[in-house]
Amino acid sequence: MSKPRPRNRPNSHKRKSPSRPHGSGENWLWGVHAVTAALANPKRKLVRLVGTKNGLDRLASKPGRSEIVDPGAIDALLPRDAVHQGLAAQFEPLPPIQIEDVIARGATHVVVLDQVSDPHNLGAIFRSAAAFGFGALVLQTRNAPPISGIVGKAAVGAIETVSECRVVNIARALDALNEAGFHTVGLAGEGRAQIEQAVAGAAKLAIVLGAEGPGLRPGVAKACAELARIPIASEMESLNVSNAAAIAFYEAARSN
Repeated sequence: MSKPRPRNRPNSHKRKSPSRPHGSGENWLWGVHAVTAALANPKRKLVRLVGTKNGLDRLASKPGRSEIVDPGAIDALLPRDAVHQGLAAQFEPLPPIQIEDVIARGATHVVVLDQVSDPHNLGAIFRSAAAFGFGALVLQTRNAPPISGIVGKAAVGAIETVSECRVVNIARALDALNEAGFHTVGLAGEGRAQIEQAVAGAAKLAIVLGAEGPGLRPGVAKACAELARIPIASEMESLNVSNAAAIAFYEAARSN
């Protein structure tokens, strides 16, 4: 008769450390740059500010109400792997603007994203847009990520200076920009012109970028006044969308 197997394996008596709970992070921003920029934005309405003592001390100025907590308490409010640097703040969402608002406010350089879905790429595009003088970023109301803490962290504060505009139909938004005198340039490998030629001298410019992989949808590409390409080595098929955006924005800034 075989001996009964032991119920516990070696070292199974040791207790495992419980994993920390994590929150959804809804309407939260985290990291020193993102929180500092949001607190400085007069359009933001603060709901709650939490941080470690060191984290809160890194703020140049802070509102009267803030909570000193340990890092684990911040972890519990945010999504897993959020690099919060000991600082997080919850705000009410910024009021949305329409494409007509973008035009009426006198923006001259606009970014239009056709179903770009990765929040890190979106944040990087916000950051490059701010760096090169693009004042608004147009997204679909669906098939595009919300402006979350992940986007805010990658944007390093740029979501406070580049306006977010949500539209139902990207092609119709491009029609409105075309009618308002914008030169709408879509980035596509099949574009005849190189990006530096397409953006040169445009007083009002909209750069249009497609989703990672598929690129611009046919209807969106057709709505662009011109398609342009970034010349790259033949060994590479394409660039990451946020890298392509940075190059296009730089060329636009350089030519004006």
